[in-house]
Amino acid sequence: MPELLPLLLSALTLGLLGSGHCIGMCGGVMGALGMAIPADQQHRKLHYLLLYNLGRICSYALAGFLFGLAGWAVGNSPVAMGMRVLAGLLLIAMGLYLAGWWFGLTRLEKLGQHLWRPIQQKAKGLMPLKQRRHALLLGALWGWLPCGLVYSTLIWSASQGDAGLSALLMLCFGLGTWPVLIASGFAAERLGHFLRHSGVRAVAGLLVILYGIWTLPGPHHHLLMGGH
Repeated sequence: MPELLPLLLSALTLGLLGSGHCIGMCGGVMGALGMAIPADQQHRKLHYLLLYNLGRICSYALAGFLFGLAGWAVGNSPVAMGMRVLAGLLLIAMGLYLAGWWFGLTRLEKLGQHLWRPIQQKAKGLMPLKQRRHALLLGALWGWLPCGLVYSTLIWSASQGDAGLSALLMLCFGLGTWPVLIASGFAAERLGHFLRHSGVRAVAGLLVILYGIWTLPGPHHHLLMGGH
């Protein structure tokens, strides 16, 4: 198994860098969630936001485990190498999307729309929230929202060839998105304006592109590791 700590930090960083995209995908939900909290529970708004995001990243972890089973099943076969190439290419596409230079990844998100619609109806049925556990369930359902950032990270995590590790990486990825999404529940407009700044998007996009290049198999690994 690859060194664990660098992989976990990479997953956390991918979540943090992709948070600008999360504002677009889930920021509206976070704002609606704030308004859906019962009037007599507004002082516990942070609790609801934390539970929502906990449910969301639990769904990420479950998806990571299920996709990781596929990665484990193919082992070190050419299919596994293909998954790694696909993961690198998707991360590069995600970086281009974050930077605002190319939006081809949105086509991938559209593929999941048909599966998402029935889940979306169930999610809407939970609002306005009547109990805190409904926030947890709402987050778990919203975790299946079609998202190029999640798909990119999911394939990358599954390419590690270990279902447990894949789940852990998706959990760390989800944790990386927490600071921005929880803050967006309180100040979505101000935070969204900062994250949509062209300079911020370009830096985040470039870093994800570089990681996507690093993910691709090739001689650059041997050179950067000093031949060891």
